[in-house]
Amino acid sequence: MRSRRRSRDRSGPTAVLFSLPALAIFAIFTILPTAYTFVISLFDWNPLNVSQSTFIGADNYRKLFAHSTPSFAASALTSLYFTAGMVIGGTAISLAIALLLSRGGSWLSGVRVAVFVPHVTPLVATSIVWVWIFNPQFGLANAILRWLHLPAVDWLDSSSTAMPAILTYSLWHEVGFTVVIFLGGLAVVSGELGEAARVDGANRWQEFWYVTWPQLRPVTLFVVTISTISSLQAFTQFFVMTEGGPAHATTTLSYLLYQEAFVFFHTGYAAALAVVLFVVTALFTLLQFRTRRSTLS
Repeated sequence: MRSRRRSRDRSGPTAVLFSLPALAIFAIFTILPTAYTFVISLFDWNPLNVSQSTFIGADNYRKLFAHSTPSFAASALTSLYFTAGMVIGGTAISLAIALLLSRGGSWLSGVRVAVFVPHVTPLVATSIVWVWIFNPQFGLANAILRWLHLPAVDWLDSSSTAMPAILTYSLWHEVGFTVVIFLGGLAVVSGELGEAARVDGANRWQEFWYVTWPQLRPVTLFVVTISTISSLQAFTQFFVMTEGGPAHATTTLSYLLYQEAFVFFHTGYAAALAVVLFVVTALFTLLQFRTRRSTLS
């Protein structure tokens, strides 16, 4: 009787009443702005005088495929390049670090803190620090290359090295968070299965691939999902470190959206970019959740 009453209370009017403040905040600050952005994308929007805005239907979406510099297609490819590097590289690096840190030991607690600290540092401040690290004359990166008797690199001013440099910084900043998630997943991995595999003669790689990895797949899919979303929305490091350059080599969809909205004041076109970015992010997320369901089933 008590369990039935508790379940009834959780789904009754009282539970809905307690949820209303959170739902109201979510609706005001997320749902309504998203819907309003879609409305703006259908107009030649005048941000100074909204009454002079003109309804143009899907013209802003057609402009996405018109010739421009940088083009929507080029920025989308740049975003995919960055996202692929963050998702694949970040997942592999964070899983490897988590496996090393999960072995235990009192001194490893300090290492865990050191790995996680970059994630809680401000993006703007650390981006500025890394601009100096990549400075071609005085930076630490080129100092290491000179020490190794290798030629110096113009990291942020070359279209071939600017994105790898930003990827390096972004991985340094974000990996700590995903390491913590993998450590949580490794904490609930069955040790008995691994011990049984070792008794049967499995080496460390076989134990990881056939015993540990299958148990970590739900955690890995979660890491891939949140890494994809955050990478597609990344903006601060591109703004601080390269301003989308050189030669638009680091102009992602998020940075292009900022330029169109707040530099050129093409508000309707920027809203169309925002809608497309939202749809792409939602599709990636739904695909990964569907993959998770098929994996669990």
